[in-house]
Amino acid sequence: MVQMTVQVSDELAKRCQGVGPWLSAIIDLTLMGFRTPAASEIIGFLSTNPSPEDVIGFHLPESEQFRLRRLLTLNQAGCLSGEEVTELDELQRLEHFMIMLKARTEKDRRKEN
Repeated sequence: MVQMTVQVSDELAKRCQGVGPWLSAIIDLTLMGFRTPAASEIIGFLSTNPSPEDVIGFHLPESEQFRLRRLLTLNQAGCLSGEEVTELDELQRLEHFMIMLKARTEKDRRKEN
């Protein structure tokens, strides 16, 4: 991993300290340019500085899970609009991101024990 030094305002520094070890994940998600409500949910969740156990157990709200199931069903039927294809792709990339974050978190947690 590379360590970076960045100059930020005092206000931003205070906000960043509050997210603890999840800052790099939040920056990563933000730079990926995700726009769905699911991305906002994940960023908001990580911004609360959750415990490793909370991250491992995280699931999107039922409304977002329903939206994903709907898109998958429409995709199987070949009825997705261009916008919906983009949204489904983003949701799949978000899911992969969370799987990797959970796996890394679990690995780090096991190292500590």
